[in-house]
Amino acid sequence: MTGQTGSRSAPDQRAFSVAPKSRSPIEAGRSDPNPKASSQLYTPDQRARRDATPWTLVQGILAPVQFLVFLVSLALVVRYLVSGEGFALATWSVVIKTLVLYTIMITGAIWEKVVFGRYLFAPSFFWEDVFSMLVLALHTAYLIAVFFDLLGAQGQMLLALAAYVTYVINAAQFVWKLRQARLQSPTTPPANPSFSMGATS
Repeated sequence: MTGQTGSRSAPDQRAFSVAPKSRSPIEAGRSDPNPKASSQLYTPDQRARRDATPWTLVQGILAPVQFLVFLVSLALVVRYLVSGEGFALATWSVVIKTLVLYTIMITGAIWEKVVFGRYLFAPSFFWEDVFSMLVLALHTAYLIAVFFDLLGAQGQMLLALAAYVTYVINAAQFVWKLRQARLQSPTTPPANPSFSMGATS
């Protein structure tokens, strides 16, 4: 009896071992991310198209032009709100600023189509494009107010200021993306700055 007990082998621990739980694709993606790949604004092909298309140069010229027009117009609008003088000049300046915005929105959409294959809301610039729609809506609302003589002079200038606030925010979005693009560039950044289709593109 004792011999039988002594010869009895210990329980096989492998029988009680638990197989490692396999991770779902979602869990695997969370634990083994590739942040560098996911945060790239351009694929190599998109970067090549960006650098080759003349629309990149067009955007690089129009963006600072629009900013200069904005600065002049902002000064005129503020001058009217403070002193009550120069309403006609301030109005024309906002109209010109809005026309420049329309131009850069159209050319920017063409640029986005060439580079990303869609006119609007490319993933790399999705939220910038969404906010650009608000910029466009407020500028358009201003033109409607002027054309139909709505809101009064004071209200029109305040609406112009609201449109300009959104423009500045949108401009900051695109400047930040431009900085990211330059940091991610494998070589020297191209001479032509690249913007998407929004208010600064």
